[in-house]
Parts: sequence; structure tokens; C-alpha cells
Amino acid sequence: MKRFFQLCALLLCFGFPSAFAAISEAEIIKALSLPENSTGNIADAIEEATGARGWMSADMKPIFEARVVGRAVTALLRPVLKNDSRKYPNAALEILDQAPEGSVLVYVMQDGIDIAAMGNLMGTTAKVRKLAGAVIDGSVRDVAELKRMGFPVWSRRITPATSVGRMVSAEKQVPVKCGDVMVNPGDYIVGDTDGVVVVPAAYAEKIIALLKQYDDKESKMIPIIEKEKSMLKALEIYNRY
Repeated sequence: MKRFFQLCALLLCFGFPSAFAAISEAEIIKALSLPENSTGNIADAIEEATGARGWMSADMKPIFEARVVGRAVTALLRPVLKNDSRKYPNAALEILDQAPEGSVLVYVMQDGIDIAAMGNLMGTTAKVRKLAGAVIDGSVRDVAELKRMGFPVWSRRITPATSVGRMVSAEKQVPVKCGDVMVNPGDYIVGDTDGVVVVPAAYAEKIIALLKQYDDKESKMIPIIEKEKSMLKALEIYNRY
């Protein structure tokens, strides 16, 4: 029995779906992909469900208009000294090759916000492997090529600076702080033109239930607003804002 509970703890730590989840991963992604579930509404639901912020920093922006929903795979990169001759595993490329189809890459450039974590070659790899997109706490480059191939990326900066010789990535599938929000492997990432939100896997079902409530209220509020030309009157009835 002790080994069973240890296994359950490991599965939750590494972001794999729980065997006891009431709804499946596919159902969660489908719900989060609904057009009415904007990052704004999802951010509201995360805050109501968890009591914590779920939206990344305001400078986390898409390189072109897009929407992405998928589960997070993570890598942490940090600066390396020029004279450091040690061999480091390339966790950023390992996770790029290992991530399941539909995943969202989450790269954090520790103390390297102006250094690109992704460019044309990594974008091409992600595209042919059918990954959903990338979110970078740092920079991206080769934006014209990424736009051409249609691989969506959200980043805090755009730069020509390469990470080669400047950063090493020795950690993958670990909790990371991306855009001022904690991301665990397996959390759900939703990005659109407004920004990026992180849906903690443990709260996904509750958040989806709240989103349904929000949509029900808003769909009923709009006719009232159109008729009365007043949002306050709609709020008096439905208390959604």
C-alpha cells in the first residue's frame, strides 16, 4: 500500500493525469479551447479556484496572432561562464525531442531575458513533431521563419542573440517560474492574443466548471445590456464582472 501511494505522488509530481480524474485530458483541452474561454475568463476562474494569480507577466506576447492549448513540458536554462568547459546535458533539446504531440514547450531563461531560447531550427523541430507551441520567459529569434511555418510562440522579448555559449540547460520536467507564475510539468497552458495563463492540473475540473458558469451568466447579461444600455443593471442580476 505504501508503494502505491508513493507511485501516485510521483505521477502527480511529474504532471501525468491522475487515474482518479473525473474528466479526461482530452475533455479538459477541448473545454479550454472553446472560443468563449478567453485567457481573461480563464484567468478569472484560476484566481477564484486557487486564490492565486494564473496569468503570466504582461510582456508575454505572441509573435503572431494565435491560440494554443496544451500540457506543459519544461526546461530551465541558466548562464554559463565562457571558461566553463564542463559538459552539460542539453535538456532544452532533449525535451523538444521527447515531448508528446500537442505539448506546449515552456522554456525559462534564468537571468537571460534578452537571450533567445528558440529560433528557426528548434521551431522546425517542434512543428514537425506536432507540438502545439512554445512559451518563453526570455526571448525568441528568427520570427519571420516561425511566422512562415506557423509555429506559435509567446515570449517576453525578440532578439537576434543566440543562447549558444551563453546559456546551458541542465534541467527538464521540473517546476519553473515562467512570467512570474509557477508552471509544473503537465499543467495546462492557454495562450491567445491577450497573453498566457496556467491552469494547474489539480484544479482543471473546478476551473472548467467555473468557466461554464461565467459563460452562462455572460450570455444572459448581453441581451440585458443591449436592451437597457447599462452594464450596471445586468450586474445587479448576474454579478459577473
